[in-house]
Amino acid sequence: MPFSSPSLRFAALLVAAALASQVRAADNKVSHENILLDAASSEVDYKKNTVEFKDIVISQGDIKVEAKHAEAEATGLNFKTGVWTFSGDVRIHVEKRGNLRSDQAVIDFKDSQIVKATVTGKPAQFEQQRAQSDQLARGHAGQIVYEPVDGVVRLSNDAWISDGKNEIRGPLLVYNIRQQHVEAVAQPGVEDRVHITIVPGQDVKPK
Repeated sequence: MPFSSPSLRFAALLVAAALASQVRAADNKVSHENILLDAASSEVDYKKNTVEFKDIVISQGDIKVEAKHAEAEATGLNFKTGVWTFSGDVRIHVEKRGNLRSDQAVIDFKDSQIVKATVTGKPAQFEQQRAQSDQLARGHAGQIVYEPVDGVVRLSNDAWISDGKNEIRGPLLVYNIRQQHVEAVAQPGVEDRVHITIVPGQDVKPK
C-alpha cells in the first residue's frame, strides 16, 4: 500500500520536524524579548521575596507599562512567572498604536512574557490610532483585558466602543487591535442587548 512506503513515512517525519522547528523558533523569538525596568525608587524584601517600585516603567517588545506604583509578591524580580500589580495613573502602550489607561492594572507573566494585562477603573479606557486615518478607535469599561498573543482587548462591565463615527455598547465587546474590528459577545445569563448609535450619513459595515 502506498501509505506504508518507508520513503513517504520518512518525508512525513521531515515535514513534522520542520513544522515543530518553526514553532519553537517563533516561540523563542517572543520569549527572548528583553524585559526592561526603570523606576525612581525600589524596595526589595529578600526574606519575603517581595518588591515595590515608584514611578515605574516596564517594557517588553511593543508593550510598555507605566505607573506611579508597582508591587510583586512571592516572585520578587523573577519575571519568568508571576503577577504584578500597578496602580496610580496606569498607562499601557500596546501594539499597533494602542493605549490603555486605568486606575489599576494586574499584569500576568508566564515564561518571561507578558501574557495578560487586566486593567480596571472608573472607567478603564482604551484607544487606538486607526491605520491610514486621523480617527481614533476609543472604548471604555469597568474592566479591560488585553491579550498580547491574540492581539485583542476585551471590554466588560458597561462596555462602550466608538470607531470615530459610530458607537456600540454591550455587556462584552471584543476589539481586535490588528484587524481593527469589534465583536459584541453574548454572555450566558445576561439579558443586556447590544446598542448601536449610527451617525447620520455614515455607513456601518458588518463584520
